[in-house]
Amino acid sequence: MSQLLLEIFSEEIPARMQTGAARDLERMASDRLKAAGLTWDALTTYAGPRRLTLVIDGLPAATPDRNEELKGPKTSAPAQALEGFLRKTGLTQDQLVERDGVWFAEISSKGRATTEVVAESVDDIIRHFPWPKSMRWGTGTLRWVRPIKRILALFDGAVIPFEVDGIPSGDVTEGHRFMGAGQPFAVKDFADYRTKLERNFVLLDAADRKLRILEGARAVCAARGLALVDDDGLLDEVSGLAEWPTPILGDMDPQFLALPPEVVQLSMKVHQKYFAVREPGKEGPDSKELAPHFVVVANVEATDGGQALAAGNAKVLSARLSDAEFFWTEDQKVGFDAWNAKLKDVTFHAKLGTLAERVDRIAALAREIAPLVGADPVQAEQAARLSKADLASGMVGEFPELQGIMGGYYARLAGQPDAVADAIRDHYKPQGPGDTVPTAPVTVAVAMAEKLDTLVGFFAIDEKPTGSKDPYALRRAALGVIRLVLENDNRVELSYVLAASMASRFHFTIDRSGVSDGEPYVNVYFQQRIIASRRLESETELKPQAEKIFAKLVSDYGDELLAFFADRLTVLLRDKGQRHDLVAAVFALGDDDLVRIVRRVEALAAFLAMDDGANLLAGYKRAAQLLKAEEKKGPLPEGAVATGLPNQPAEETALAFAVAAAASAVDAALEAEDFAAAMTALARLRAPVDAFFTAVMVNSDVAEERENRLKLLVQVRGVMNRVADFGQIAG
Repeated sequence: MSQLLLEIFSEEIPARMQTGAARDLERMASDRLKAAGLTWDALTTYAGPRRLTLVIDGLPAATPDRNEELKGPKTSAPAQALEGFLRKTGLTQDQLVERDGVWFAEISSKGRATTEVVAESVDDIIRHFPWPKSMRWGTGTLRWVRPIKRILALFDGAVIPFEVDGIPSGDVTEGHRFMGAGQPFAVKDFADYRTKLERNFVLLDAADRKLRILEGARAVCAARGLALVDDDGLLDEVSGLAEWPTPILGDMDPQFLALPPEVVQLSMKVHQKYFAVREPGKEGPDSKELAPHFVVVANVEATDGGQALAAGNAKVLSARLSDAEFFWTEDQKVGFDAWNAKLKDVTFHAKLGTLAERVDRIAALAREIAPLVGADPVQAEQAARLSKADLASGMVGEFPELQGIMGGYYARLAGQPDAVADAIRDHYKPQGPGDTVPTAPVTVAVAMAEKLDTLVGFFAIDEKPTGSKDPYALRRAALGVIRLVLENDNRVELSYVLAASMASRFHFTIDRSGVSDGEPYVNVYFQQRIIASRRLESETELKPQAEKIFAKLVSDYGDELLAFFADRLTVLLRDKGQRHDLVAAVFALGDDDLVRIVRRVEALAAFLAMDDGANLLAGYKRAAQLLKAEEKKGPLPEGAVATGLPNQPAEETALAFAVAAAASAVDAALEAEDFAAAMTALARLRAPVDAFFTAVMVNSDVAEERENRLKLLVQVRGVMNRVADFGQIAG
């Protein structure tokens, strides 16, 4: 078994593309070598600023010989079928074998040298590599992210001879652009390659570059009594910018610490790729906790210890922060009224109106949601009305990543209550699985309203996610709503808040006063401007039309959105180890209280993990199959189960009493939302159900007995389905 070493050496590869390129190289090489019949022990890829590297250990010298038999059409099949089979195999009819009235093709092929396969594969990989952006150069036909300079290809220490568009393969690579030996050098295998690269100031592995950056940055900070502000995203990026990363501590003007810390850090990160620095033991959002320093990662070890580099970078950073300081000062002269006025001229989406209209909807919805999550409706509406204003500010125009955050600062400076300012700051949260979930009630109300408006709006214009495509991040929005509800233990009826969102979108108002159980909304009316546009003559005419139109909206979009939420909840719970079929079984009951649904799923999972649960499920399946077969013949019998029939088996009587007792216990437990108790009540059915199916013939020849037993099974199915739709549970 031998080793393959491949390096594609080019001009600088953008850092953001390197991780994906390493994955693509691994996938493309694996696919092509497997298709040729090759196997190996280990395959590893590396990506850096100027090179993609692949090393495979345990490759055979040649592909195996192949002997395969392909089944073709019947000998009686039309001539076209036979012709197609011959084209597929490349054989003639006299080379086929006839067996039992069917044509077979026996194909044999000798193995090929691995070097030949690799040469073809590398050419194909380079020509079809899926760079997000690529370029042509010179007079060749290749497209690559940057011009390719050389290709290193070794198999068992020997060069694999080939060329790709005039670029020949070889055993030569290069070290660091400035600190290396200055000349290309030859290598003989991967160990030699990696060792010589390090001697020439190149760290091949991104993990090694990250470690060098982290350790070096912490060391230069500690030497000055400071601490590094960790940033994993920035660490990933700068590890792709330098082959020999060298952290250097620089100083900045302390006056810039008067800016919000997010502004300082983002200016460092986005524009300059610097790490922020803080005083030891201090963390948090207060700008005073940042220190007037930064860490820049250079690609060289400077002879002066990096002093000149630090000074030059400090000047550039000062210019950037001066711009930020200007925006910070000017924004405070403008204010929310002017910004909100500008939103009237900003289109959110061509089919969904302006940002100002979106703000109106979110504000109405936040006010509606506020009582459900324990928030002040007035503060929730006020926060929502100010939530998007900072999109028109100078600071957010320069740093879009600070939307919401800057609004929170400006609101606090304008004298808004802390609850309102915090809600503006955090209303986009959570923005992903790793993001924190707000807990303040006003923030929760506004965050939910913002996400629900997005979902309802894009579903209404049929811009729903398809497959892996989700351009408007609707899956993330739904997951955000779910996490806001679950992690704050908010008892919110999902169908109601969706209806409220539809009402705000389609210019209805809804009044929930006096609402009864199972009634999602009452007293539906058009808003006044819609009354005028429809020229309705009176409220008598208005109310029936409003309720009819709104009911259709809920019917058209509500069920689809509920199913979408069910799917997202299934994904969330599956990631936590819950079975997807249990979520479906609970959702099938029509409950839309997410907290209650999750508790029921957890209790159901615990129940089915026990022998009683698993065996009762088997009994349920048997009963359901019998009832399904009977339903095909006609309606199932209904009514009370008799317990005093002549010659009635004791097992039948026992099950009848057990079902009645379980029904009462289950109803009481569900009313109290004690789902563990409901499962315990169901567990008591296990023994009588088993005994019934062992001793009793359901399809008795006596019509009265058969009808009574079917009624009993209907009751068994019914009481179990009060807890969950057991028919949707696998097992």
